[in-house]
Amino acid sequence: MYEEHDTVIIGGGQAGLAMSYHLRQRGRQHIVLERFTVAERWRSERWDSLRFQLPNRWLDLPGKPYAGTEPDGFVHHSEVLRFVVDYAAEIEAPVRTGVEVTGLSRDDRGAAYHLETANGPIRARHVVIATGPFQRPIVPGYSHAVPASICQIDATCYRNPQQLPPGAVLVVGSGNSGCQIADELLRSGRRVFLAVSRHSRVPRRYRGQDLIWWYENLGRFDVTIDSFPNRRYPPSVILTGMDGGYDLDPRRLGVEGATLLGRLVGIADGTAVLADDAVDALAAADRSYAGFLEAADHLAATTSMQSEVDQQDRSVPPLPFQIESVPALKLSGENVRTIVWASGYGYNYDWVNLKIIDANGTPVQQRGVTPCPGVYFLGLHWMHTFRSAVLSFVGRDAAYIADHIESLAPI
Repeated sequence: MYEEHDTVIIGGGQAGLAMSYHLRQRGRQHIVLERFTVAERWRSERWDSLRFQLPNRWLDLPGKPYAGTEPDGFVHHSEVLRFVVDYAAEIEAPVRTGVEVTGLSRDDRGAAYHLETANGPIRARHVVIATGPFQRPIVPGYSHAVPASICQIDATCYRNPQQLPPGAVLVVGSGNSGCQIADELLRSGRRVFLAVSRHSRVPRRYRGQDLIWWYENLGRFDVTIDSFPNRRYPPSVILTGMDGGYDLDPRRLGVEGATLLGRLVGIADGTAVLADDAVDALAAADRSYAGFLEAADHLAATTSMQSEVDQQDRSVPPLPFQIESVPALKLSGENVRTIVWASGYGYNYDWVNLKIIDANGTPVQQRGVTPCPGVYFLGLHWMHTFRSAVLSFVGRDAAYIADHIESLAPI
């Protein structure tokens, strides 16, 4: 026997819950299937010290704005978890936890979809895949060549410096996770090597306003992925909410004592083989920093901003740091005892048996709408704009998809 529903949302994180809110507002029957628990990634895939990377005022979901007393602070990730769990209860989201969807295909009985779960099959007219943007840590195949004496861990499993064996640490990747983990390790007294990847360098605050305020007012959150050639979006900015928020990027970590390296491209005989591209990566990030300052200064000079920002020049000179090209790193010679893989994430849609995934495993969609009528994605990184995977803004795409579903007839 099939269980039948108008809409099934797969994933009980912030995206799936925002979707539930908007469907309920429209009177659309639905259920939410979550293979673990509500907001599982906030619960089990965050390191101990992590804080929300946006000011608290942006901790909100549809129908639940921030109501705390420190709008400019940065709450601990455990408070974000509590916020999302409370939200699920307040909106009475019909969440079923411990239900994993193992297959999604067309239903052979008409214009509907078949979901396989451990609890039995489900038939649905509409399906929203809201399983998150960071599903599978990317660990390269050459990790198997790392000597057995070296501990390997990815960013989802890292918790604190004490968890790692004594010795130096090689952090691979300079995105948000890589830079924040490298920063924490440096502060704990560890020797840190950072293999630098594409990144953007920006100030945490400028002219008295937080970076997120600037992005809102500069319209950068409204830039769509379709505006970039081949939909290749720019590298994400690096942010931290630690200690009230401060500037963080590879160049600054180099000033603080980290050894910056080019991209890690292989491991051979206990030696890390490195690309000669660290200088270029830092230079590109410097250009993004200068571009931001120029745009912010231009906006600050407009009449409407006279009372909003500090009118004094807040430009920061380049950090006094030079990098030397290193073609290889002998791990044992530098006492590297741990490698932290922070080299990004990939999608995991092996269970989706529909033509909505391309040859690279990437969802085929336009603002969540797929080529299969009634099937949607939600909460992907740069799904439509930079906002798409950010807790504070995911509700906008959810409302768009809810409107799309509303235009279709139920079962």
